[in-house]
Amino acid sequence: MRLSGTLLTSINTYTGIRQRGKGVYFRLFFVCIIITSIFIFGCSSIDKGFQTRSISREANDFFNQGKYEASLSKYEQIIEKNPAVADRVLFEMGIIYAYPKNEQKDYQKSLKCFQKIVRDYPDSEFRQDSQMMILQINNVIIKNKIIASQQTQIETSQQEVKVKENEIITLQEMIETLEQKIVSLEHKIFALRTEPADKVLIEKKERRLTLLSKGEVIKTYKIALGGDPIGPKERQGDNKTPEGTYIIDSRNNNSEYHLSLHISYPNEKDKMRAKELGVSPGGNIMIHGIKNGLAWVGGSHAEVDWTKGCIAVTDEEMEEIYKLVPNGTIVEIRP
Repeated sequence: MRLSGTLLTSINTYTGIRQRGKGVYFRLFFVCIIITSIFIFGCSSIDKGFQTRSISREANDFFNQGKYEASLSKYEQIIEKNPAVADRVLFEMGIIYAYPKNEQKDYQKSLKCFQKIVRDYPDSEFRQDSQMMILQINNVIIKNKIIASQQTQIETSQQEVKVKENEIITLQEMIETLEQKIVSLEHKIFALRTEPADKVLIEKKERRLTLLSKGEVIKTYKIALGGDPIGPKERQGDNKTPEGTYIIDSRNNNSEYHLSLHISYPNEKDKMRAKELGVSPGGNIMIHGIKNGLAWVGGSHAEVDWTKGCIAVTDEEMEEIYKLVPNGTIVEIRP
């Protein structure tokens, strides 16, 4: 039985579209193997003597059952008993060694089978098909080596990335530990401070309150402002935070909002503007903490402007500010 027509058609198809990529190539190679196995093992057994036919049928049965090692063993018996059919048996063994479903497939052993046919059986009808199979299998071996090399590189790169990730995590933990130590140290230094602030700077756009002493920053705080923070306060009930220069003119340690420092709004400029508008300028602008009973809100209060024009900080922060800012301290509120 000649298979070269079938194999040549499949191989020519491969040659015409090999540029489509590795996936197409491998699929076509395995299609060639499967088609060949169907032609070989679907045909009648080798008809060279009764004993040879019997062993051949057993080999075919083992192949169809997926018992490839047993099938190969039977084919080796056929070669021993009937060397005249060795070329066909070697071809069938080469197919089994390269068969996709054979979990123990061995391309090197498959190559040896086909190479032996080409070398030792120059007149064999399987010689041309064997040459084609040698070409195909060599290409597969080369591609497999390339894929294995690429896979190794990928795995190495993944391991290197993992190592770097672990190093980054370790560094982040070290940074967090250092930051905690710095914060703890700052708190200790701050607690020991006895010199008061001589100015409070409030920057509305940055939502920041800064305590200053002789031009040096003592500490900064994140703040919340009035519900309508853009622009200066003009009238009673506009929910705006004033802009200008004022002083702390009083304090309340029993405030509804956990301590408060009263800002001397309105100043003369504020009063004149309100008079021109024919409105009351309003008042009662404070620096204060969280509303009593809601201290658990903590720093998240500053995520939204919620006061009626006052400047709000956390309760803990307010205790610091209350301690360091005496009455008469200048308060500058910038847009």
